[in-house]
Amino acid sequence: MRSSVRLLFCFLASQPAVLVNSRAAGTLDFNRDVQPILAGHCMECHGPDAAGRKGKLRLDRGDSLAEDRGGYRILVPGKPEASELIARITHADPEERMPPADFGKKEPLKPEEIEILKRWIAEGAEFAGHWAFTPPQRPPLPKVSNENWPKNDIDRFVLNRLDAEGLKPAPEAEKTRLIRRAALALNGLPPTIAEVDAFLANGSADAYEKVVDRLLASPRYGLHMALAWLDAARYSDSSGYQADWERYQWPWRDWVVDAYNANMPFDQFTVEQLAGDMLPEATAPQKIATGFNRNHRINDEGGSLDAEFEVEYVVDRVDTTATVWLGLSAGCARCHDHKYDPLSQK
Repeated sequence: MRSSVRLLFCFLASQPAVLVNSRAAGTLDFNRDVQPILAGHCMECHGPDAAGRKGKLRLDRGDSLAEDRGGYRILVPGKPEASELIARITHADPEERMPPADFGKKEPLKPEEIEILKRWIAEGAEFAGHWAFTPPQRPPLPKVSNENWPKNDIDRFVLNRLDAEGLKPAPEAEKTRLIRRAALALNGLPPTIAEVDAFLANGSADAYEKVVDRLLASPRYGLHMALAWLDAARYSDSSGYQADWERYQWPWRDWVVDAYNANMPFDQFTVEQLAGDMLPEATAPQKIATGFNRNHRINDEGGSLDAEFEVEYVVDRVDTTATVWLGLSAGCARCHDHKYDPLSQK
């Protein structure tokens, strides 16, 4: 878990915080740049809902959109000027322009949104699946104006964006600010006066790296980093519902903290929480890890039906597991097929 943290703080040591925007630096990203436009302006009439679909046209997926529909094609990859989609959203006649003037529920397409759709088609009009199921790919390193400035690959993306905006890198932050940033981010506490003085007095080239190593080795690292996981997994030492009785989930909490401090690999971190008790010759800590599966609320109020809440607990666990590990909520699928999620109710 720590390698990414180590890289991040070597990067933060000297660079300003700048977001990389591929709209300016490279090709468009379908899920970030294009899908929100289609979802906001088109999919109510041309989406997955068969009952409300108009013109037998679906714009939530790319199959058949390049086929001949009687002298025209919705999309002609590489040729926005030959694509019916562009012709209709830019049509001079309000009666022909999409979305219709009486659509009413959404604002009309903005000029910059139209330009994004044109550029997307020019780049090939490729659709993408749900981001959570798309394997990450390492992007090519961008060109920069000063090859001597980047200290690592991340720096190249920062400088490329600065170049695109006509900006120059900020100077390296002073040492008191660097150690404060690192301490708050890794341990959740500001550095002590003695720690700051020691860092200021250390003139070695790897003084900052030594600070980061010390913070990573601190027990407070696991305490601080575990907070986000405990929140996502819905940790609590009480049962919820009306009485909210006390329960003892803290051994699982301590397991999570210890896993961070031990730099446990994420695949092991996953397996032990979901099925640690099913591993061959499972240890006591591996069994404790499966406490993740009991983070749901528990109702022991008089009059509650056991059969009803057995189902409720399963639904609660499935939704939490999906949210934490799949990157999407399964809550909608409890009652119906969700139009834009890849999980059906079945």
